[in-house]
Amino acid sequence: MTDKTIIERTAREYIERLVLSSDPLNPKWNRENFIFRKQPKWNYMDGCMIRALLMYGGERYIAYAARFTDSYVDADGVIPTMNASDFNLDNICGGMNLIKLHELTGCERYRKAYERLYSGQLSVQPRLECGSFWHKAIYPNQMWLDGAYMALPFLASYGKLKGDRAIISDALSQVRNIRLIMRDEKTGLYFHGYSEDRKMFWADCETGLSKEFWLRSNGWLCAGLADLYEITWDCEVGEMLRELADSLSLCLTDEGMLLQLPARPEHEKNYPETSGTLLYAYGAMKGYRLGTLGKDSAELGKAALSAVTEKYTDRSGDIPVLKNICLMGGLGGVENRDGSAEYYLSERIVENEAKGIAPYLMAAYELSQN
Repeated sequence: MTDKTIIERTAREYIERLVLSSDPLNPKWNRENFIFRKQPKWNYMDGCMIRALLMYGGERYIAYAARFTDSYVDADGVIPTMNASDFNLDNICGGMNLIKLHELTGCERYRKAYERLYSGQLSVQPRLECGSFWHKAIYPNQMWLDGAYMALPFLASYGKLKGDRAIISDALSQVRNIRLIMRDEKTGLYFHGYSEDRKMFWADCETGLSKEFWLRSNGWLCAGLADLYEITWDCEVGEMLRELADSLSLCLTDEGMLLQLPARPEHEKNYPETSGTLLYAYGAMKGYRLGTLGKDSAELGKAALSAVTEKYTDRSGDIPVLKNICLMGGLGGVENRDGSAEYYLSERIVENEAKGIAPYLMAAYELSQN
């Protein structure tokens, strides 16, 4: 197993040489902006990176997180590049940073901004009949696993700040819907998406579920459950985390990695995917630190982080290079993504992208706490 000091050094090199050296309006980790020539705007990839950075604390890191966030949030808490009417749950991810920065600095722009995220979007977010949020306005009547990380911890944190038990209960009810509707009893893994009206071409006509277990979506759920448990200390959330961590552990390869399609090891095009493996490692180690997972889970999480560091991270240059990151994955949309194994295995694989680096920093932080 890779020495703990090597992992911690790799994380610090990422922070010092890639994160802190990045222009907030042109971050080096946002490969989607570079590949697709997107203009800078409020987005979940950057939100994940700043969320990871804030775990480490320290004046320099907090100052950078504030400078980065101030580039997208004005003094009145308005986020000009975000349209609340998109009802995009991904845009809520950075809300956790707004809460943390307000706690750390007392600056009112952050409080105003997180209030706007709740009142301007989540309080009026369209919902499925079961009570869960739509994932986006462009995906009506659909629930995706990703929202368990992107929005539900923020919703619960906001409810806790306000002393509003109904808001916290809303978050818990939605995560229970995920378990009730999207969990596969046989494998214990979760399907990526659910179409309540069964109208989407990728959805099973009887269950409304998508076809496959995509690793990163299960990883988002694993990380989201760990964060939600820390906020609420809800027993059922802890049980969900234990179930999922145990189910993912059964899919680990001999080298300690998880595959892009964790339940399809026989597929010739399947491959070890780092971002989802790291999200699992984070959830497993954090769950142990919080007392809801056993030491065995923590050790498997550490081994997964070690495998990523040893076999899929090139540390020979000034900046480490994290490999085998699936750039994106989704269902439907203009790309007509059908949720098949062939679709998930056809998505672009990149290096040093936020969806891999942020979970690396998160997992490395948890390693330092265990």
